[in-house]
Amino acid sequence: MKQSLQLKLGQQLTMTPQLQQAIKLLQLSTLDLQLEIQQAIESNPLLELEEEFADDAAIPDARSGEGPMDNLEHTAAETSSGQEDWDQSIPDELPVDTQWDDLLPSSSSPPPTPNNDELEFDYAQQGTAETTLQEHLLWQLNLMHWSEIDRMIAVTIIDYTDENGRLTADLEEIYEVVADEGDIDFEEVVAVLHGLQQLEPTGVFAKDLQECLQLQLRQLPPDTPNRDTANLLLTRYISQFGAGDYKQIMRRARLSEDELKAAIGLIQTLDPNPGHTFFSASTEYAIPDVFVSKKHHRWVVELNPDIAPKLRINDTYASMIQRADNSDQNTYLRDNLQEARWFLKSLLSRNETLMKVATKIVEHQRGFLEEGEIAMRPLILSEIAAQVEMHESTISRATTNKYMHTPRGVFELKYFFSSHVRNDDGSEHSSTAIQAIIKRLVSEESPRKPLSDSKIVTLLTSEGITVARRTVAKYRDILHIPPSNERKRLV
Repeated sequence: MKQSLQLKLGQQLTMTPQLQQAIKLLQLSTLDLQLEIQQAIESNPLLELEEEFADDAAIPDARSGEGPMDNLEHTAAETSSGQEDWDQSIPDELPVDTQWDDLLPSSSSPPPTPNNDELEFDYAQQGTAETTLQEHLLWQLNLMHWSEIDRMIAVTIIDYTDENGRLTADLEEIYEVVADEGDIDFEEVVAVLHGLQQLEPTGVFAKDLQECLQLQLRQLPPDTPNRDTANLLLTRYISQFGAGDYKQIMRRARLSEDELKAAIGLIQTLDPNPGHTFFSASTEYAIPDVFVSKKHHRWVVELNPDIAPKLRINDTYASMIQRADNSDQNTYLRDNLQEARWFLKSLLSRNETLMKVATKIVEHQRGFLEEGEIAMRPLILSEIAAQVEMHESTISRATTNKYMHTPRGVFELKYFFSSHVRNDDGSEHSSTAIQAIIKRLVSEESPRKPLSDSKIVTLLTSEGITVARRTVAKYRDILHIPPSNERKRLV
């Protein structure tokens, strides 16, 4: 094959290290940003936290309504004053598609691994260990004088219990497991199960919701009012009870409406998930990135001043840099100074982008702030991107895991973006607003005669909103609203 040279013209998207860093910081959540800033401080000696007593400006600025982020430029100007000679030798841009590690030396060695004696006691974790349902059941089992065989069967049954107290396997399957340990009869497994069902919380070790409620009814005092009627509903009329067919129950069981209502009230006092009190999911706290408040009849957007520590460039190290010195120490300080300036500039860019996006969102959703979800307007990423002159992907990064504190609560920025439903006359309604209207209609309906999906469609049409019945059913499922037959109640 003959070799030849060819000239080809094309376009290719390249990213400088500064742009890569800016994009990385923009898409970080508040907690991740704080961690990133802490790592930057530990690795770069030119970056430092501003002391509370310092008079110098901090980076980044918290409030943007009054000349946002001017302190950053002021700090950079102070740092560069008197250092013009060495500043000219620092390039403003690095070559494209370059990594920091390819150009800069490691700023600091990794911290040594502390010994066990040096580890500080974590007081935040003290007392946070919570007892699980299985641990609580085993503790009660240790107080019972059972034989070794019965104890082994009980432990096996406890292992087949989920966090709500339900059995995750049939009794026959459990018997096959314990039968391998010795000569055990199936009746003995049943007897152990009945003994375990007397433990607290009441209703554990049930195979389904019906048995769970029946176990709780059986342990009520025999003279409890409406206990027998409630047990009758759960035993013989569970299907009609679940479907809300109260007329058929009253006719077949020969009950009055007051008797049926009292029995249902007793059942509603029972716990469908008795083991759930021992289950605790980790709590996640949302830290707002921006605050929205109404001042002088205007909605004002401000950055949260506590989302990131205040940074500045260390003047002492910066003053040690000399122009004509090419030593390793001087090069190390000069490179880290440039990296620190780029990091501060990326933080400034992140805050400015966040402020622009949040301000435009508030302008579009002013009705939501004043009237609630019912006044939410349809909004998509491309609308905000066009107004702030950025790409949709940038807007997506700026709204992901970012939260806004409003007088109506804390919401993720993506919450304010929703699809729309177009009417025949060309008008548009936000899906969030339609869901709010459906929630309002259901809350105002008669419990004896709840609204069907078709009736909700008719009511929405009367308000100028044209939607299909399947759309109403989809929104109802999103709102966790059961069908009309399950919402029927006796009053």
